[in-house]
Amino acid sequence: MTDSIQHLLDPHIQDLGGFQARRLLPSDVLALVGPFIFFDHLGPAVFPPGRGVDVRPHPHINLATVTYLFEGVWLHRDSVGSVQEIHPGAVNWMTAGRGIVHSERTPQDECNKEAILHGIQTWVALPDEHEETGPWFRHHPATELPAWFKTGLDKISPFLR
Repeated sequence: MTDSIQHLLDPHIQDLGGFQARRLLPSDVLALVGPFIFFDHLGPAVFPPGRGVDVRPHPHINLATVTYLFEGVWLHRDSVGSVQEIHPGAVNWMTAGRGIVHSERTPQDECNKEAILHGIQTWVALPDEHEETGPWFRHHPATELPAWFKTGLDKISPFLR
């Protein structure tokens, strides 16, 4: 272990209806790291045809979520009118502020075949002066984000474009 590693965290595993979220934060050792309230590792999960992610509508307040997928696709829908698919390498950033309701589901056309989900989602505490800001959602396609390129790999991972 290097000097920069202070703790090894055991995740709390939550079944979200056909897939697991491994929540590393908060833990018994750390309540948060910087502004990160929760850090979830989603999947990896494989769904048979006819099944997929079905996280029903639920509320958030006073925080932001940042979602990044390594594999799969899911559909974000929320109470400010956003309807957005997220694909590997893209980022969905949702700021709840004074309140937002959203759902995350496998898109219907993806449910007709074997569906995969693997990603991360971080929950970020908003600064006090922004906790009651109006809710908003932004999608950032992979083509707009910085990427690290590495040659000589047999298989290119979505985050190594």
